[in-house]
Amino acid sequence: MLLAELVGRTLVGGFSGTSLSQTMRRALERGERAGVVLFRRNLTESFAEIATLAHDVHSSSREVPFVCVDQEGGLVARLGPPALILPPARRLAEKGGIDLITRVGHVQGRELRALGFNVNFAPVLDVDSCSTNPIIGQRAYSDVAEKVAELAIAYALALQASGVLACGKHFPGHGDTHTDSHLVLPHVTASRDILEARELVPFRHAAAAGLRSLMTAHVVYEALDPDRPATISRRICEELLRNAIGFKGLLFSDDLEMKAITLPIADAAVASIHAGCDVLLICSNEEAQDEAHAALVREGERSLAFRSRLEDAARRSTRARETWAHYERPKDLAAEFNTQEARLICEALA
Repeated sequence: MLLAELVGRTLVGGFSGTSLSQTMRRALERGERAGVVLFRRNLTESFAEIATLAHDVHSSSREVPFVCVDQEGGLVARLGPPALILPPARRLAEKGGIDLITRVGHVQGRELRALGFNVNFAPVLDVDSCSTNPIIGQRAYSDVAEKVAELAIAYALALQASGVLACGKHFPGHGDTHTDSHLVLPHVTASRDILEARELVPFRHAAAAGLRSLMTAHVVYEALDPDRPATISRRICEELLRNAIGFKGLLFSDDLEMKAITLPIADAAVASIHAGCDVLLICSNEEAQDEAHAALVREGERSLAFRSRLEDAARRSTRARETWAHYERPKDLAAEFNTQEARLICEALA
């Protein structure tokens, strides 16, 4: 395989507009992207148009692509009605137990598949352990680690049973931060014992339960690696997650354009792959995606060890896409929404 295509299996990008950009289309056709992530800026109110956009991504891709979305509920939701409208995870947990949350996962998975999405960047596995946290809060199912694990994993397994890859976030936990990693680099000063008893609990359960993908946090955990945020820390991604916890699935980075990552995008991409990430998210700037692609190719040419790491990441990416990403556009799109089960869930949440 050409190194450019190998690297392409490790990159998922975003773009502007409600139709597939020509630059993204060419990157998909060349095999230089593993897929796309879609935001509100890409999605109209017409579900037929959204399905057409997703279909365009699928048909333009050399290999089966990831088509990703953040559809947690509450403020973090890209799709409006007639999709199932959910409160934030904390409210969902208060309204019902595992049964309701499992039903939500099944319905949401069916809806997302109908539109052409095959990855949902949910559930949040963070424990709401800091009352002044500006970014997690109600997005967490609970402030109790075991309850987070129980409810989030129930949702994730239901989503996966409906054919959508669940992605638990943000490893090893974004709940105990006082700042937002979209804006600055947070530091967590909790001891290793506290992290083991609280933040890491849901991720250990997720790995054991068969959650197929996780996302890293752009957060420094001083007890784990005082010098690097988790996304670019081999101690955290490889030694802790892979070796100690035993996670065997796909590891996404969080968006490398977030301000918590202060390295140039090219350096951040190389550092993230070296640390153990398998697929890198660069969610808006297509030029930055090209810079990352070029840097990864250069490093793969320079270092056989790095090329081996790229091959490992690409294998996980390919395996996940071949398992989860196949897509058949439904004959009757409208019939997939506002179903009786979706209405019953809305009544339960009212």
